[in-house]
Amino acid sequence: QVQLAESGGGLVQAGGSLRLSCVASGSFVSINAMGWYRQAPGKQRELVAVVSSGANTNYADSVKGRFTISRDNAKNMVYLQMSSLKPEDTAVYYCNAGVRPDWSSRRYDYWGQGTQVTVSS
Repeated sequence: QVQLAESGGGLVQAGGSLRLSCVASGSFVSINAMGWYRQAPGKQRELVAVVSSGANTNYADSVKGRFTISRDNAKNMVYLQMSSLKPEDTAVYYCNAGVRPDWSSRRYDYWGQGTQVTVSS
């Protein structure tokens, strides 16, 4: 069983910063890409940022230059540093990881429970 657990959400004023963390736990042999998605009320879930196992990154245009994704492979963790936050960044943020439970199985996508980020104007 693989679990992803996010932390670090909260309420912040526009222009402020937050750092989200996500740790993968359980039984697995490898983690491929790790990423952050968000879902605002009434909207579809969207990709925010993703980092490959080789540390290549990709960002949504709306967060480029403001958010930074990073990972610590030794700790099975991924982070999202969010700066210059805007009210439109308000959403539930979800951690995602492509995880191989064992060498004989394929990769599966796992999701965290989500953490609320609210940016006040």
